[in-house]
Amino acid sequence: MSNSPQDKLPASNLPTVKLGFATKLAYGAGDMGAGMTANLIAFSFLIFLTNAAGLSPIAAGMVLLIGKVWDAVNDPIVGVLSDRTRTRWGRRHPWMFLSALPFGLTFFLMWLVPNLGKSDGNFWVSPLFWYYVVISVLFQIFYTTTNLPYTTLTAELTQDYDERTELTSFRLAFSLAGAVLVLALGLVVSQLIPDNIPQQYVVLGGICAIVSIIPLFWCIFGTYGPAQRQQRQMGRTVESEEDSAEDMPLLEQLKVAFSNRPFLFVVGIYLFSWLAIQVTAAIIPYFVTAWMGQDSYFLAALFVQGPAILMMFICSAISQQVGKQMLYFIGIGSWLIVQLFLFFLQPGQTNMMYLLCFAASFGVATAYIVPWALLPDVIELDELNTGYRREGVFYAFMTLLQKMGLALGLFLVGVALEFAGFVEATDEVPIPVQPESALLAIRSAVALLPMLFLAGGLILTYFYPITREVHAEILLKLSEKRNQ
Repeated sequence: MSNSPQDKLPASNLPTVKLGFATKLAYGAGDMGAGMTANLIAFSFLIFLTNAAGLSPIAAGMVLLIGKVWDAVNDPIVGVLSDRTRTRWGRRHPWMFLSALPFGLTFFLMWLVPNLGKSDGNFWVSPLFWYYVVISVLFQIFYTTTNLPYTTLTAELTQDYDERTELTSFRLAFSLAGAVLVLALGLVVSQLIPDNIPQQYVVLGGICAIVSIIPLFWCIFGTYGPAQRQQRQMGRTVESEEDSAEDMPLLEQLKVAFSNRPFLFVVGIYLFSWLAIQVTAAIIPYFVTAWMGQDSYFLAALFVQGPAILMMFICSAISQQVGKQMLYFIGIGSWLIVQLFLFFLQPGQTNMMYLLCFAASFGVATAYIVPWALLPDVIELDELNTGYRREGVFYAFMTLLQKMGLALGLFLVGVALEFAGFVEATDEVPIPVQPESALLAIRSAVALLPMLFLAGGLILTYFYPITREVHAEILLKLSEKRNQ
């Protein structure tokens, strides 16, 4: 099969089924559970493992490392299996239907503290450590078997370019709503159960598990009919445009991705940006509770993530005026200043802390948007050079490298806390007082470490070769090439 864009039927001529509002709403709902679970894990799982389960920081970091590495390996395996699935119910819906309940159950099990005993010194022989490793891996499996087939539904529900964009907007809205909702639930639960930290996480994990499953079934049953009608009108189970260029060996995909020099810049920008986000999310609970002396960290997390939703629209407007790279300089530059102030923040300056969290939301929104906005430019350059549209290759490896980098970054945070003398919780001392060395490590991890990552992103953005003018030239050459 030729992969050339010229050999494809133009999107305007493809048969299509116009989607109703109810279908778009149902599709968007499918990402709500993913937004909830991913956000709670990002902000709470590391501190849960140390302050509720009583694991050492290095053991907790190792749990996160193993889970994230498996998640990275897991994606391409499930992607291939999902593409090759052929049933009377389609390719994607059976995966989602069979995975929804295990997805919620394994997520809930992550927040239990079973009485398995702890091993002093060597965590490798601790039954509790291996419980969380196994449950984390199982959750990542069911997260992928639920969410990856779901994301590919966009191409199977419609062939219309604008409708695909609209579906993505619905998906992002529900994902962000789920992310903010779980933080709000955490704030409520921490107020209702103030003196029992393990119980807080059990209740929050249970509520989140149930609430994340319900929208999945809404999505499954709300999109199944329209997806089937679309496939029948197409005359067969359609390979998406994104899939059609992916029938190549893994080594050849690697060669395609890494021979594209601008792609390497985008990967670096994305990795640095997300390391700053994830490290901040993982360490801010320690900063708020151990350094600032607050009972709950969920309000601080809400001050970062809630306004970031609105800031995304502001970022989009700024980008249209000054370009993606200048937006990154403005947003990340402002975030760098915020992180510096966080380092010098003193206990008792609570109002200033919340103000800084709000100010950080603009930089967080920038870090969300810009790397993904740069990636299509890379894909169009690749199409100009090769004649092929290979979105899947670039998106797959960008996500793979991001997850591997995050796994290592979060593990190193755990290692840093361990060597700084962080004191994990015990049954006798559920909220231990941290030594000065651990407090300094927490302040450095919440401020100086993200600053280092953000500076790396700024440097790569400065040297990123596809400017607005270069991109306009690429589009002009592509247009001439397609019209030949």
